[in-house]
Amino acid sequence: MYRTFLHSKIRDVRITGTNLEYEGSITIDADYLDRASMLPGEQVDVLNVENGTRLTTYIIKGERGSGIMELNGPAARQGTVGDRIMVLTYAKLTPDEIASHKPVIISVGNSQKGD
Repeated sequence: MYRTFLHSKIRDVRITGTNLEYEGSITIDADYLDRASMLPGEQVDVLNVENGTRLTTYIIKGERGSGIMELNGPAARQGTVGDRIMVLTYAKLTPDEIASHKPVIISVGNSQKGD
């Protein structure tokens, strides 16, 4: 039996843009993706600290070093520029993998462009 656990989290990050006229997703700076062990196309949950919304979407790789964290398509209605968010991925683990599993958690904080 597989069980689902937190795989990675980007925290202390702010929305840098919204683009309603897009098919959907969240665009994330490639540097953040590398640090958090996340991949383009991967399913994520986006938690908005400011308004309490939680949405599920997928990742689009943004320009490296840009600091981009942009909600696209319908997700753009779930936050505004400057809102604090968290982005989470999950992994399905076997009982043997659970004991040694350590999620990757990165804090962007003041290093985010545009702060």
